[in-house]
Amino acid sequence: MVRKYLALALVASSLLVTACNTVKGAGRDVESVGQAGSEVIN
Repeated sequence: MVRKYLALALVASSLLVTACNTVKGAGRDVESVGQAGSEVIN
């Protein structure tokens, strides 16, 4: 029973870490697009 909870916690934490990295990467992409647009305007 404890192994099931431990496995569930491990899977949940790995999904959270993956989601954070994905959101961080998407934020960087949006930021780079904004900077490129700003450079074109100026």
